[in-house]
Amino acid sequence: MAEITAASVKELRERTGAGMMDCKKALGETGGEMEAAIDWLRTKGLAAAAKKAGRTAAEGLVGVAVDEGKGAIVEINSETDFVAKNEQFQDFVRTAAEITLGTGSDIEALKEACWPGGGTVEEKLTNNIATIGENQAIRRAALLSVEEGVIVSYVHNAVAPGLGKIGVLVAIESGADKGALETMGKQLAMHIAAANPLALRGEELDPALVERERAIAREKAAESGKPAEIVEKMVEGAMAKFRKENALLSQLFVMDNKTRVEEVVAAEAKRLGAPIALQAYVRFQLGEGIEKKESDFAAEVAAAAGTQKAEPVA
Repeated sequence: MAEITAASVKELRERTGAGMMDCKKALGETGGEMEAAIDWLRTKGLAAAAKKAGRTAAEGLVGVAVDEGKGAIVEINSETDFVAKNEQFQDFVRTAAEITLGTGSDIEALKEACWPGGGTVEEKLTNNIATIGENQAIRRAALLSVEEGVIVSYVHNAVAPGLGKIGVLVAIESGADKGALETMGKQLAMHIAAANPLALRGEELDPALVERERAIAREKAAESGKPAEIVEKMVEGAMAKFRKENALLSQLFVMDNKTRVEEVVAAEAKRLGAPIALQAYVRFQLGEGIEKKESDFAAEVAAAAGTQKAEPVA
């Protein structure tokens, strides 16, 4: 039996592109024999899946699941929108969201979680890559919970129940009637899907983003040629507007475009006779932040064919 070393695991990873733990297991199953380990990975579909791992996966689905005061949301990516219509892929996203109710936002914990029927979530994903024929990846996950109140989910333009390209979770803490809370929560979730707030409150906006906006506002104000103290007031005015427009509670409610979200919540609390706290929200939009690779198919064909010119057809 050949010795299984870090170097042999590294070599197998480089030759197959499979994950470290899969390579270690393959060497263990085959007595440390490199070629046999490669074949073992191929029979399990792991090497074939790894070859696809370099492809950009920016399509796919966002999935949501809600159960007894908890709500989960996941984004699972694929290479093409076609895969999002695949029932096998949809079932994976749906089940992954349900499993996230127990694992939370930790992606590694989700991958290591048990899959219904056997194996792990990661093993099921690897099998899907091999059978569907496209790279797929679990990109992110989040979990919200309340002690008393409701978690409301919403999927914009759902392709199937709980699955779509924009998913939202809203956490509302309150002892008020749950049916009324869910109705309000659904409207708030629809607002979040449309308005895309960057934080719950203005003071919770990303400091780096705020500073970048401040620098832009200062540059614009300086171009006015006004005195420094006036420029500073212009900057502060611009930043106050930025915070109001990008914080959920201070945004104008999309349902009437005149009432601020915090006022909507306060009015409902008064109507129901119980305090209502909009505790948190999560909004996932498919592929946001992923740099998609643009390809020129004609150029790729030309490159594959070389520089040789085609002969004229007689």
